[in-house]
Amino acid sequence: MSDVQTFIRETVTNNPVVLFMKGTAQGPQCGFSARAIQILKSCGVTKLVTVNVLEDEEVRSGIKTYSQWPTIPQLYVAGEFIGGSDIMTEMDQSGELKQALVAAGATE
Repeated sequence: MSDVQTFIRETVTNNPVVLFMKGTAQGPQCGFSARAIQILKSCGVTKLVTVNVLEDEEVRSGIKTYSQWPTIPQLYVAGEFIGGSDIMTEMDQSGELKQALVAAGATE
């Protein structure tokens, strides 16, 4: 396993909620990443790790290989790949996302 794949695996398994995104939580660099952060905030997430894929091309391409998902942002909850902002929106509207986040211990 490459160093990038090891970094990704350890990051998603050692943190309750991880968002691989363009930019940071304070300064998203694309609309989809901004929407993902907005959804997580509205769900009351307090334990969130973000990884800015714009800072490292290896991580940017590596996360797509790791998840077998072509787009960013990518959300992981309790080590499990959830999806991008469209799936997050659907899960938020149905209440599923909040349930997963609470179960992962990521909210207060």
